[in-house]
Amino acid sequence: MTHSAVDSYGMTAERAFADLWSRATLSAKGRRLLLLGLLVGQGLDEQVDVQLDAGLRTGELSESELREVVVFCTHYAGWSRGARLNTRVEELIERVRRDRSDRADPPG
Repeated sequence: MTHSAVDSYGMTAERAFADLWSRATLSAKGRRLLLLGLLVGQGLDEQVDVQLDAGLRTGELSESELREVVVFCTHYAGWSRGARLNTRVEELIERVRRDRSDRADPPG
């Protein structure tokens, strides 16, 4: 595959996802929650991490909402996936709090 073919595919995929996420019927928050449920249910932990991070950092999902996602998904996706999700959520919350704190109180 040539370099231009890879770029073309990437641009096409990016456009398709942008169109999908910008449709008016569901909110971005609703889409994020649906996607999280699907990813957790499939055990796709790396993609879960990306979506958790995006949801929290954009303000689409609050810390308490992420914790509620853990409770809900645990009952439907299983206890082992729920336990992994809980660990990921708590680590993310701590990391985001630390990042925000570091920006609010720059060294110097």
